[in-house]
Formats: sequence, structure tokens, C-alpha cells
Amino acid sequence: MVARSTLLRLLAVAAVPGLALPSPASAQCRLCETPTTARDEAANGQDIRLEIETSLNFDRLILFGAGAGTALIRPDGSTSAQGAVSDIGPRAMVGSAVVHGQPGRAVRIELPRRILLHSISGGQISFDDVTSDLPSVPRLDSSGTLSFRFGGRLTVAGDADGEYRGDLPITVEYL
Repeated sequence: MVARSTLLRLLAVAAVPGLALPSPASAQCRLCETPTTARDEAANGQDIRLEIETSLNFDRLILFGAGAGTALIRPDGSTSAQGAVSDIGPRAMVGSAVVHGQPGRAVRIELPRRILLHSISGGQISFDDVTSDLPSVPRLDSSGTLSFRFGGRLTVAGDADGEYRGDLPITVEYL
């Protein structure tokens, strides 16, 4: 069979909802206040911010035939391929991000389980099994930062020639 080379890329774009929620207003009469259930996320004027340092990029995948296959990039940067995907290009890169906020605060970081990537020609492939090197309870360090890396599995089926792109929404909030 003849090998086909396909360029597949995934750009990570962070979505950080609720960065600056209003704090409850103080009043003389507690009975007159409207109760709020929102947490004070911006205490001490420190908003939480997510910065993508490196976009997740599968570079080029070498496909043999039109069958199904997977390409995997782990958070440590190692790669593997199965099925119709025989190899991943040498410039494949794991995604990396930095969270900035209040020093010592615990945070919740949510990565999606699955997203779809689309090509200009209308093709579609799946990116799932998203993993990261985050600790079980992520916490900002003494300078108010937390760095992490993420990867996942790309599933290709059929004729998947083309350049694919998609957004990987990452949600970050204080606990």
C-alpha cells in the first residue's frame, strides 16, 4: 500500500467562565439584602487567569489505507500509534498551560472528555481521552501559578486527508 501523509492540528483555546463575579453588597439591614449563592471568586482583587503556552499539535500522521486508527500524545510528551495510523510526525507537541491567581488557592480545572475536529473540506475526526499531569487536588504555588501539560487520543477513520482544527475548552475556577 502507498502511505498517505495527513497534517492534523489541534489548537487549544481556553474558556474561563466567571472570572470576575460581583461580590455581595454590604448593607445596614441584613433582612433587606438580596441573598446570593455566588462565591466571591475575585477576593483581594486577584482574578484567576489561564494562559495557553503551547497548543496541542499532532503534526503529521502517516496513514496506511482507509481503515480506522488512533494517535496518542501523553502529557509527558510520549506518543504511540495504532491501526491505520502507522506513525506520528516528529514535531508533535503536547499542550501546556499556566494558571495564574491567588497564591496557595486550590483550583478546579476541567478538560473536556471529547471534542470533534473539522477540516475545511468538511471532514471530521474525534479527539478524546484527554489527560493531564495535574495533581488530584491542584493548588496554585506561593507565586500564584500552576503549570500543567495535557494530551489525548486522536481517532481517524476512513479518508481523513486534510488539516483539522478544533477548540479544547478548559475551565478553571477557585474551590
